[in-house]
Amino acid sequence: MFRYSLDKSPKKYPCPECGKKRLVRYRDEKTGSLMPSQYGRCDREINCGYHFRPTNEKTSQEKYATTHSRPKQKPVMFPLDVMQKTLKGYDKNVFIQNLLQKVESGIMEHVAGLYYLGTISNGYRAGAVTFPFIDVNGQIRAIQAKQFDNNNHTISTDFLHSILERYYASTGESIPAWLPKYMNQDLKVSCLFGEHLLSKYPYNHIALVEAPKTAVYGAAYFGLPTDPNRLLWLAVYNLSSLNIERCRVLAGRKVTLFPDLSVGGKAFKLWSDRTDKIRKEIEGNFHVSEFLEWIASDKDRENGMDLADYLDKSEDECALDLLRLKNPTIDRLLDFFGQDAEISVEYSPENPNKLLIDYRRLFVSAMGLTDTESLYHN
Repeated sequence: MFRYSLDKSPKKYPCPECGKKRLVRYRDEKTGSLMPSQYGRCDREINCGYHFRPTNEKTSQEKYATTHSRPKQKPVMFPLDVMQKTLKGYDKNVFIQNLLQKVESGIMEHVAGLYYLGTISNGYRAGAVTFPFIDVNGQIRAIQAKQFDNNNHTISTDFLHSILERYYASTGESIPAWLPKYMNQDLKVSCLFGEHLLSKYPYNHIALVEAPKTAVYGAAYFGLPTDPNRLLWLAVYNLSSLNIERCRVLAGRKVTLFPDLSVGGKAFKLWSDRTDKIRKEIEGNFHVSEFLEWIASDKDRENGMDLADYLDKSEDECALDLLRLKNPTIDRLLDFFGQDAEISVEYSPENPNKLLIDYRRLFVSAMGLTDTESLYHN
């Protein structure tokens, strides 16, 4: 046991560096108390990167990863019946209801079923969507819960095990035997989001993104993997979760990675460096896409946008982006995508005189995919 470790609760504090409420504080394991507010790690890994430990020692998780000073724990899984209880209440699920404004209900139903998307129906996280991380053997490793606003921007992030722990603590009900064992393990998100689909769809080209939200958008906007010519969308969880161990299940597959945007392309460089290491250890075709890097503005980079954010852009934003991308001095559309970029320009349904950039069609042409618009979209 090490003296100090990062607090495992979902609570965040203002970061001393960037001021955002994204700091995870350190806890003194001997006293059980949180350390002073300067000791912690900001989870804005690229745009901030603040990390101040109470001592110069590595944290316990880092030491375990490098020295394995104690026997490797057998993973404790989520019981199936606990996940099944989340598979309802979709009429109150803000994330899914927002997507239904843009995607046909039949497709959204298929996507929700593929990834076992669920809902937190009651309590302070009511309306949140649940993203279960199910491994290639069908075992449930973790269930993330995220609350979104009406524009599908994240309000808060939690995990179902933490929600349950607080529920039992507040009600005094008996805690199920599995929960303390689950809470006590160091690594909970230990597989890819969507990993359970790999054996069901063995021939699809893999699109690997950071967050489950983006993977769900990918499946909803670019077609279900029932056709082997379409992409199978998976997510690693967050920026720092891309590693060799998590990618071993992708051996032998064609994989294109799409890191989120960041100031100075730091996220792209981080994933490119890690992908180089993955190629040396794992047989397969791994490639980091430059798609977002080519179409991004400085503001997009500052906001850490991902592919889902582009698909959510308003008509006015897409019209302004077209003017920027078609500027003769930078003409990124033709530089990167060639003449195929021309098919990615359309007229606004509301205003026939307004030209827009269609990011969905641009991505389809860039990736050489079959356009699924007539089948999947309103």
